[in-house]
Amino acid sequence: MSFANKHRGEITAEIEGKTYKLCLTLGALAELETAFGDSDLLALAQRFENGEISAHDAIKIIGAGLRGAGHCIDNSEVAALQIDGGAQGYLRLVVDLLQATFTPPDKETQSAGKL
Repeated sequence: MSFANKHRGEITAEIEGKTYKLCLTLGALAELETAFGDSDLLALAQRFENGEISAHDAIKIIGAGLRGAGHCIDNSEVAALQIDGGAQGYLRLVVDLLQATFTPPDKETQSAGKL
C-alpha cells in the first residue's frame, strides 16, 4: 500500500482492518455532481460546506473516493463496510476526504498552525 499524497487530495483510512487510499479525482467529483444533482464543482463544494451530510451522502462520498483511488467497489458494498468509531468514524472519514479535496495545501498548513 502506497502512502497518500496530500497534494493530490489523497488520504488513507483504515476500513475493516485494512488500509485504503481514497481520492476524489475529477471523475469521482463528476460522479458526485451527478449523484447529488449539482451543476458544477462550486455547487458541489457549497453543498458540503454547510456540514449536513446524511448516511446516504457518506456512502456516495466514500464510494467515490475509493473508486477514485482505483478500488473496484460499488455503493452497496460501501454501505456494508465497517469502520472503527461507528457513525463518528464514517463522518471523520468523509470530512478528511472532503478537506483533502477542497482545502488548498497552503490553507491546511495555515490552519494547522492556529490550533
